[in-house]
Amino acid sequence: MSNLGDKNKVINAAVDDDEPDEWDKRIFSTGCATENTKMNDCFYEKKDWRQCKEELDNFKLCWKKQSNDKRTSMKDA
Repeated sequence: MSNLGDKNKVINAAVDDDEPDEWDKRIFSTGCATENTKMNDCFYEKKDWRQCKEELDNFKLCWKKQSNDKRTSMKDA
């Protein structure tokens, strides 16, 4: 009987995970969610930011186009 309860917990967790959380909402509000996903996927696959320069540059470009640097007071390093 407890196996059924455990299965329900896993299913419920999977369903809850599909809902946007606060992090997702913040990323979507920047207008750069696609670029952010590509950048993170690249790092996940390669484990080295230096190999993700194109994705990083695309994210930075989107960030500036959306005026997020002004909204967040971000400065170029």
